Amino acid sequence: MTAPPTDVFADLVGQHEVIETLRLAVDASHGDAGVPVSAMTHAWLFTGPPGSGRSNAARAFAAALECPDRGCGHCVHCRTVLHGTHGDVRSFNPEGLSIRVDEMRAVVQAAARRPMTGRWQIVLIEDADRLTEGAANALLKAVEEPSKQTVFLLCAPSTHPDDVSVTIRSRCRVISLASPSVDDIAQVLRTRDGVDPERAAWAASVCGGHVGRARRLARDPDAAAVRAAILEIPRRLVGLGDVYDAAATILDRAKQEAKAMSERRDAVELEELKTALGAGGTGKGAVGAARGTVGVVRELEKRQKSRATRTERDVLDRALIDLSGYYRDVITLSLRAPATLLNPDLRGDLESAVQRLGAAGALRRLDAILECRVAIEANVKPQIAIEALMMRLLTG
Repeated sequence: MTAPPTDVFADLVGQHEVIETLRLAVDASHGDAGVPVSAMTHAWLFTGPPGSGRSNAARAFAAALECPDRGCGHCVHCRTVLHGTHGDVRSFNPEGLSIRVDEMRAVVQAAARRPMTGRWQIVLIEDADRLTEGAANALLKAVEEPSKQTVFLLCAPSTHPDDVSVTIRSRCRVISLASPSVDDIAQVLRTRDGVDPERAAWAASVCGGHVGRARRLARDPDAAAVRAAILEIPRRLVGLGDVYDAAATILDRAKQEAKAMSERRDAVELEELKTALGAGGTGKGAVGAARGTVGVVRELEKRQKSRATRTERDVLDRALIDLSGYYRDVITLSLRAPATLLNPDLRGDLESAVQRLGAAGALRRLDAILECRVAIEANVKPQIAIEALMMRLLTG
């Protein structure tokens, strides 16, 4: 049984310094004596590795800013912000591979409005690293000249100039989240998610600091099976035929998972849209309305197709991250480095790989995986990129 959070920051695992900074900003927004006004600003950039809780931190901060009790977790403001239904907190989570300029202009226009029920008009942009140049320029103008009651919360996986515009970053206060420790994650799984201690310890040790993934591994047998299948690939690659089998394993699983996720969301969205457009009505007005909905439905289907492509690539990337963690562990054992293994449950297999590959061979394969990730990001056909990668993993 999952325990309810005591306040909006309770779900941020291992982020004590970040929570302290955000609480101070909330206090400053209330004008507390002794709290510097500079602790609160109009633009924030939340960064950190996958699974560190960037979006959760931004949403919790938004809730605390709107809450009269500074993030109690129980009032209507906290509940609606955390569930994404608050009228003054607008979340933008890009469904495609990038954020277009027209999408960002609409967000900026909404940000200029006065708050209706809360204290602030808050705009939360997830995956801000996906901004196109035009979209970044549209956002920059709003960040440079914000309304007095508007706060921008941006989330991105890093602060590298190639990910987030330097001009936007320079106008934001950067909040850097770190990967939570194994002990912190295991404790959350035990106390808040009711996971068996042994299972919690295993999931926390192999999740790579990703809290959400730890939860999936601990509670979903299919997620654990997918991880096992991916991490068997280095051992299975012994001949040319294995190259195509391994590539098919990765590609097929990515397509199946992405399809399952997309079908669940797409069916609900399409039904809701048709209902909103008057599906099922009768009479001349209903017929005319139905004819006018064709373009709207096609636009939704186009967005859903783009989202499905992104979902499939995200699943592929997660598989490649698992593989890179495997070869990173081989290097760690080869050099006897004082670093924690990412896959401690595979130590016997990793020791065998050390004998076969050594540090140099593992490093070449790790480089190949990183190059494959870059190629897919650059729109190389996934099948070609993955098959080429499997060949390099085989031959070194």
